[in-house]
Amino acid sequence: MDIKIDFTNELTNTSYAPLAALFAHYQRNHLLEPLRQVQIPMQMRDFEPHSKLKQVLMSILAGCETLSEVNPSLKQERILAQVLGIPRLADQSNLSRTLDALTLKNIEELRSSTGIIWQPLSRVASRDWRSYLWMDFDLSGLPCGPKAEASQKGYFAGKKTSVAGN
Repeated sequence: MDIKIDFTNELTNTSYAPLAALFAHYQRNHLLEPLRQVQIPMQMRDFEPHSKLKQVLMSILAGCETLSEVNPSLKQERILAQVLGIPRLADQSNLSRTLDALTLKNIEELRSSTGIIWQPLSRVASRDWRSYLWMDFDLSGLPCGPKAEASQKGYFAGKKTSVAGN
C-alpha cells in the first residue's frame, strides 16, 4: 500500500491521517508481524487475534485511555480499517474479550513479540553504557492554574496553596 495523503472527493475521510500513515508504514515493513506468534485460545469470527491486538495498539496511539472509548472514537474509521487490510474495525467489547482471553503463556508471548518489534527500533542498544547516564529527578511540585488539564488542589510540604492557585 502506497502512502498518499491528499484531498479526496469522498463524503468521509479520516481524522487520524498521521496514525493511518504510521500503520501503513508498519504494514509495509511487516513490523507488527511478530504479534502473530501470540496464539490466543478463542473463537475467530470476524477478526484474527493478532488483528485485534493491532487494533488495541491503534486505539492507544489514537489517544483512547480505555477500550470504552474505541466505539465513539474509532469504530467508524473506514480508512484506518483499510490500512490494516480489514473491512472494518472491531468494537470495544470484541477487543476487551480478546484481552480477557489472554493466558499467562499468551502474555509471555506478547512480551516476546513486542521485544522483537521494538528492539531493532530502540536506541538503547547503540548507547555507550561505559559513560554516566544523567537523570534528573526533580520531585518539587509546581503550581498550576485552575484550567490546567486534570489539575487538582494539591499539597506542597511547608507551603500554603490557595484554591485559586490550583
